[in-house]
Amino acid sequence: MTKAVAFTKMHGAGNDYIYVNTLLYSIPDPSEASRQWSRPHFGIGSDGLVLICRPTTADADYRMRIFNADGSEAMMCGNASRCIGKYLYEKGLTTKTSIRLETASGIKVLNLHLNTDDSRRVDSVTVDMLEPRLDVAEQYDGTRTDGTFVSMGNPHFVIFADEVPTTPVLTERGSALEHDKAFPQRCNIEFAVATAPNTFRTRVWERGSGITMACGTGACATAVAAITTGRADRSKPVEIVMDGGTLTIEWRSDNHIYMTGPAAFAFEGTVDLP
Repeated sequence: MTKAVAFTKMHGAGNDYIYVNTLLYSIPDPSEASRQWSRPHFGIGSDGLVLICRPTTADADYRMRIFNADGSEAMMCGNASRCIGKYLYEKGLTTKTSIRLETASGIKVLNLHLNTDDSRRVDSVTVDMLEPRLDVAEQYDGTRTDGTFVSMGNPHFVIFADEVPTTPVLTERGSALEHDKAFPQRCNIEFAVATAPNTFRTRVWERGSGITMACGTGACATAVAAITTGRADRSKPVEIVMDGGTLTIEWRSDNHIYMTGPAAFAFEGTVDLP
């Protein structure tokens, strides 16, 4: 008999995922579930599948696993981690406003900002994204010089342009660059345009998902690239304006990147396992 699974659809600045609480439901083949459920028109439609799990270490409160729309498992997603913070708090799974979330790229601390009029609601979340890395040999061979490589636990290549690419251009260039031989593990691609001091309009081609409305790690990578190339001032927050909304990035004195942005529920339902 096919088993029905309860899911929650959430988005962070338009970056939308299907969330399943694996403390209640087992997903035997999350890669196939992500492929089937993420399909527009034929499934729920999303950028991928996020599993909320028990941690494997006592240092974390919960664990996140994330699968792209093509079924590949990702190491980290900033937007998804913010959504998990809202999910855990508003569904009563925790009363903490500082949550330690285990991911494939380390433990991330989620600091929840509650609504001033209703403390049961989370308005936004700040995520400690840890330290950026600019030279990771196994992820980037250094042969491309038309952008800046930044690892936020997952690989990003940021290209600064004179104008924001149209969707056809983003699709063509993003797809080609994702699979470029310079990136042995494939890569997330960002195209950024400076629109004001410390403000960048950015579009994203996400590894394994294609064009997404926003990318939290991509916003962090864009800010790091802008600062390291002299396009932004590290002493001030950097605003990254994406298709689905704006994320605020800070590169603080502890060398960690802090990302602040919204998280929102879309709808809930049940779906059959593939």
